[in-house]
Amino acid sequence: MALQESTRAALKRVSTATLATALYKRGFRCQMIQGVLPLRKLGESMVGEAFTLRTIPAREDLNPLSAFRDRAHPQRKGVEDCPPGHIFVVDSRKDPRAASAGGILVTRLMVRGVAGVVTDGGFRDAEDIARMAIPAFHARPSAPTNLTLHQPIEMNVPIGCGDAPVFPGDVLVGDNDGVIVLPAHLAAELADEAVEMTAFEDFVQERVAAGHSILGLYPPTDEANLELFAAWRQAKGR
Repeated sequence: MALQESTRAALKRVSTATLATALYKRGFRCQMIQGVLPLRKLGESMVGEAFTLRTIPAREDLNPLSAFRDRAHPQRKGVEDCPPGHIFVVDSRKDPRAASAGGILVTRLMVRGVAGVVTDGGFRDAEDIARMAIPAFHARPSAPTNLTLHQPIEMNVPIGCGDAPVFPGDVLVGDNDGVIVLPAHLAAELADEAVEMTAFEDFVQERVAAGHSILGLYPPTDEANLELFAAWRQAKGR
């Protein structure tokens, strides 16, 4: 099921924290990719469907520099095949010692219209990538010469990225707190719920900042607070 543009727009307006709560209500507890942050502060959330790349520990005789000349090399082919609007997600086994990609490959993804790139490893040319107009998440910069630690094996298969399961087509949302993975079949309903939750949390934030107690407000066990919330929504057009 393709990601609807209305769902994409809604997900850009909600936080990964709010989505984590919505997922937790449904029994999903391990959907946050652990240990990754954006290379630069984001103005809006990254949203897109997952296009994955799986790596294994490299076997040196099968992963020399000459391997990159092969047009079918999974890393190179993945960069060319990742559809516009999708997010290129790399399983680097939480090992940032070798680069998952560098400035040239990320530039290619950017100009092809890819919505973002995520690895639980690291990037080389991190300072250059941070200046690009594409959201990029990693654990930390990689040593540029450790080329043979990761061996790309296959594209667009289920992977683990930062301890989170990522299936092709799952919807990733990334903000300044990190990246969360939404099962594709739940993305639209999670987006709708998160928009509602965000409205209520904004109301609560205003009340608390004005000096009100959280008791009876968060969670809203006092009916009077729900009435105040309804009036707030009408006034704010939310």
